[in-house]
Amino acid sequence: MTDTIPNTHPYTLEILPPKAEGASYQWAIRRSGKLVQRSDRSLTSEAKAHENGMAQIEKLLSGVGER
Repeated sequence: MTDTIPNTHPYTLEILPPKAEGASYQWAIRRSGKLVQRSDRSLTSEAKAHENGMAQIEKLLSGVGER
């Protein structure tokens, strides 16, 4: 079985690793290379950061939370 990758165009999700041992993961959403949104909470794993970031992209794509 193959996982399908959701279409997030025009957004890309960047997972930022911890800067120090024991620190938290962060994410950044970019549109055409420009920063649109950055995580406002610390996440304990790369998977959690990815899940949280994708949820934010889904909101952006649906028009929820647009400014």
